[in-house]
Amino acid sequence: MNSMHGASLDPGTGWLILTAFSVLWVILGAYLGRRSSGLEGYMLAGRKVGMALGTATAMATWVTSNTTMAAPQLAFQMGIWGMLGYSLGAVGLMMFAPLARRIRVLMPTGFTSGDFVRLRYGTFTWRVFLLISLLYAFGWLVSMGMAGGVLVNALTGIDYRIGMSVILAVCVLYTMLGGLKAVIGTDFIQTLIILIGVVALAWLAITQVGFERMHAAALTKRPELLNLLMPAAIMFLFNNLLFGVGEVFHSNVWWSRAFAFREGIGFKAYFTAGLLWMPIPVVAGFVALTVPALDVNVPAADMVGPLVAAKLLGSSGAVLVFIVVFAALASSLDSLLAATSDLILTDIYKGHFRPTAGDAELARAAHWMILGLGLFAWLMCLPRLTTLAQLLYFMGAFVASTIWPIAAGLFWRRANPRGAALAMIAGTSCGLAGYFLIGFYVAALISAAVSMSIVLLSTWLRPDDFDWARLATDEVRS
Repeated sequence: MNSMHGASLDPGTGWLILTAFSVLWVILGAYLGRRSSGLEGYMLAGRKVGMALGTATAMATWVTSNTTMAAPQLAFQMGIWGMLGYSLGAVGLMMFAPLARRIRVLMPTGFTSGDFVRLRYGTFTWRVFLLISLLYAFGWLVSMGMAGGVLVNALTGIDYRIGMSVILAVCVLYTMLGGLKAVIGTDFIQTLIILIGVVALAWLAITQVGFERMHAAALTKRPELLNLLMPAAIMFLFNNLLFGVGEVFHSNVWWSRAFAFREGIGFKAYFTAGLLWMPIPVVAGFVALTVPALDVNVPAADMVGPLVAAKLLGSSGAVLVFIVVFAALASSLDSLLAATSDLILTDIYKGHFRPTAGDAELARAAHWMILGLGLFAWLMCLPRLTTLAQLLYFMGAFVASTIWPIAAGLFWRRANPRGAALAMIAGTSCGLAGYFLIGFYVAALISAAVSMSIVLLSTWLRPDDFDWARLATDEVRS
């Protein structure tokens, strides 16, 4: 796939930036993870992550390529509600804060979200959950690989497939070298880069274009962007809230950190990260509102962010966006590679095929899991069959169905195991029907509503009587 427009950077400059940051992340990853020892050290950073690194890694992981590229796309398509709706993803992090504290208390030796579902609800529900969780993880992984290729192509003209391949290879390499310690350490630096870059870009949009010019141009050329009563946008607002909650509640990306944080850190780290994250999609999406004033030609909606930056600052703007989105991509790709490989390793490899595998065998297998995930993502990204937002919100039907089974399972002793499985199956099915029959902006809404109804009804009709002590036993590792 060749660039669809005049690139803002020449390929030589693009390769220079790509190479410099690739080398930086690999060296940092290898250095930070050099003291990781044993399976817990590699997978969970020894369960000793403190407040500063904990907040930074939660925030950086949630500032994905979807935040920095899909937020402008949604603002371009849905206006003010698009960027404000995306910011409600912060609610998921803040609501997970009490869950993280509960998880650490109930499962001090836990490894994955799958451990919890298996012990709490049984084998059948565990397998339903694993299917949903892995499908979501694969979708998120592919969306970020696609974003890397789109970024490189839009800004430098370097072929989409080449840029995507380089970014995936770099993240796979340093995650393999250092495990979760490398992921969390690089996340801290990537957070600083992202914050500085996004704020700088928004400030440039305000100073060079101005609110009055932006408002007048949007009112004349794209008045729907300012319409606060756009039905689809209002539905998206609530849909994205539930989608974000579902993403966080079920994903092993966030559970692995709950297990990795020192005792007492989880609540504070997640709540603080949510507060700090909330303005970022608004700032990132804000730049899309300058498109009517700047007369930017947008060949594909998910290129809005890079194109506006290039229009505002030329080569300097392109460099800024390149660095920010590269940092955002790396901070999420590495986390997802590590957490998903953990889930496959403990719940699929050990849980289904090698129940007698010891820590040494699992530690060796973990590296191969990360490499395999990287190769899978690369193959799936090659065709680029859809846009980032379309791929992302397709998964809303899956993840929103897990909200109530997870929350009820952590706090309600009487939550019914069969009801939890049925809630996830029916919620996902109905959410997908809504996605295809109505639109992407209702998938998570329908899924969460159906799932909630089933969890509540099944718990009322056939209450369970779960013993919380089972979650703290050696069965976690069996």
